[in-house]
Amino acid sequence: MEAWEAIVLGIIQGLTEFLPVSSSGHLELGKAIMGDTTVPEESLLFTVVLHFATALSTIVVFRKDIWEIVSGLLKFTWNEETQFVVKIIVSMIPAAIIGVLFEEELESFFGGSIAFVGAMLIVTAVLLWLADRAKNTGKKVSFSNAFVIGIAQAIAMLPGISRSGATISTSVLLGNDKSKAARFSFLMVVPLIFGKIAKDVLSGDLTSEATNFTTLGLGFVAAFIAGLFACTWMIALVKKSKLSWFAIYCLIVGIIAIVVSFA
Repeated sequence: MEAWEAIVLGIIQGLTEFLPVSSSGHLELGKAIMGDTTVPEESLLFTVVLHFATALSTIVVFRKDIWEIVSGLLKFTWNEETQFVVKIIVSMIPAAIIGVLFEEELESFFGGSIAFVGAMLIVTAVLLWLADRAKNTGKKVSFSNAFVIGIAQAIAMLPGISRSGATISTSVLLGNDKSKAARFSFLMVVPLIFGKIAKDVLSGDLTSEATNFTTLGLGFVAAFIAGLFACTWMIALVKKSKLSWFAIYCLIVGIIAIVVSFA
């Protein structure tokens, strides 16, 4: 992978991580367009590094929220912050189970099958369209909601299914407030990404002689900077704008990807 390709893919990751349009799906489409022949395992390594960068950008953007959560935890009482952390843990269970039991199967989907990515983007479009018709409320995410949202996050491991789109849509369809749904969606993925990184480091998956650390570094920086911008921008946009616009976008890109794959 060339340096410019790493930067482009990093920007794609940073921008699309917070848009409900599937960052993994766009990365796969981007690699297919640029003729990336990387094997699934190496491709997944690069994807994980970019997700790590956007996780850091999420921490920077939500630093005040995270500080409040940590401060609340240190009080060692069953307060709102402690409950929020427990809900985050509950939401991680489905994705953790799927990630451990079906790791190899998941990796096989990251091999440049743009037809599959296109089909999953259409599924994302349907989810966003349904969520757009749900009424906004002041309801907070409950413990049972957290688990269901976690299932949506586990399904979103597939390229083309937007993680933020799936989790926000599921939360909104469950009757939760859109702003609270967005906040929960962006924060719930952070510990999961760091857990994945820790697992890969301990297993040795991220240490390879064939790894080009320069391109990984460039991709990381590009994703981090783009993530800072996109996260700040999209938090306000998700609260105020209709998800149907993203549904239309995913539908169009999904159809194009399918058509191109059979061309």
